[in-house]
Amino acid sequence: MVDLSRRAALALLGLGLAGTAISWPRLTGGDIPGRGDDALTVALFGTAQDAAARQSLVDGFQKLHPDIPVRIIAIQGQDWGNFFAKILTMVAAGTPPDIVSVATEGTQLFAERLAHPIDEYVQRDAAELQEYFDDVNPSLIESFMYKGNLFQLPDNFNAANMYYNTSAFERAGLERPRDDWSVEDFFTVGRTMQASAPGSFLPYFWNNRLWGGVVPWLYINDTSFLTEEKAPGGDWMWSKFYPNETPRGGGYLWENADALSDRTVESFEVLQRMVSEGIAANPAQGGGNELVSLFSRGSVGMTPAGGFWVKGLNDAGLGNDEYDVTYFPKMRGQRHQFGAGGYAMMQTSERKDEAWEWMKYCISVEGMSIAHSQPDSSLPRRSLNAELYGGDIGPKHWEVFYDTLDRFPTTGPMPAPPQQAAVESALIKNVVGTITNGPNGVRRGLETMQRDLELALKGR
Repeated sequence: MVDLSRRAALALLGLGLAGTAISWPRLTGGDIPGRGDDALTVALFGTAQDAAARQSLVDGFQKLHPDIPVRIIAIQGQDWGNFFAKILTMVAAGTPPDIVSVATEGTQLFAERLAHPIDEYVQRDAAELQEYFDDVNPSLIESFMYKGNLFQLPDNFNAANMYYNTSAFERAGLERPRDDWSVEDFFTVGRTMQASAPGSFLPYFWNNRLWGGVVPWLYINDTSFLTEEKAPGGDWMWSKFYPNETPRGGGYLWENADALSDRTVESFEVLQRMVSEGIAANPAQGGGNELVSLFSRGSVGMTPAGGFWVKGLNDAGLGNDEYDVTYFPKMRGQRHQFGAGGYAMMQTSERKDEAWEWMKYCISVEGMSIAHSQPDSSLPRRSLNAELYGGDIGPKHWEVFYDTLDRFPTTGPMPAPPQQAAVESALIKNVVGTITNGPNGVRRGLETMQRDLELALKGR
């Protein structure tokens, strides 16, 4: 939508006009080749240092495509919603990038308004791409489909798994939980750790957010706060690249609020019990900036995180034998949530063929290995995760990161409709009150959440 005004663009994300300055950093040293107007422009969420770190990726790409100059733009923001607002501002200003790095949170927003479907390119280069799809779990591909079309190819992902501090477990005389442990097992583990811990200790730390907040506890109960449906279409993808899989349809649709279903109420009652017993942190008590420190010194027993946390813990000096990872416990099911990332081709781009070559390079073995040379995210290619997390790098059971997809085929992306920013705000606004006003406050809180979600979903 090239004719959007700046105000209208920001309104799409439910954000105000504050803090929308765009960072246009130059890379240090030799500068990125093709900084002129004829360059393929790639926008990513990050800092000038993040852009500089992509120089090796640009170098690798240009060895294959010396005729395609590339310009990397790093755009800083408080969160993904802020980043997307800035991309919309660039579109409104008539200076859109050719390709944008987009996470699950923005996939459907971009698919509906800004991105160009890549079906024709994928089908044209099917023979070349077959080995990629053979190496990638179909759940990740499905998460980037919208109303029958494919818009992105995943180049990183993170499922919400359960990290635990091995010292806290050993102090409590606990062994690693069974893979199919239950929510009641979780309560037993939490109470046991709490009883054995000196001083201030939290068995479970979590944040009030979309990824790793309440959603994992909803998914394991086969529910969510939005209804989940599948769009028709997508047969071209499943019949060609995943012929042995049950066709999955044309992507997820989250079009209605579902905060008052019996299962949703039940999951929130579980969270209410955790907080009231002191097993879980009250998510109103702040973010996770101090979490690495608390976890490292044994003040936190368990927390939801993905493969990205391995780098954070390693950087903090925590040995890979001082923590481990397992699956979320089971309620009615053991479905997990994930978030993924990949590049989206802009509708407005006049360099779509060049953009496609960039997208293909970034999901190649070489491109993905260059972009993720450190354990900062799980990789969609199964074959690359052993090098990333194996040996003395990741926790003992690092295979959990990818096995989450393979063992639990219904595992899916966090609910992120085109109105994701407004929906997430409506969710976060109501979580704390719902779980901290006693058992009788759960349904009242969810009634308010239902109302706010319905209003959020009306905003197109």
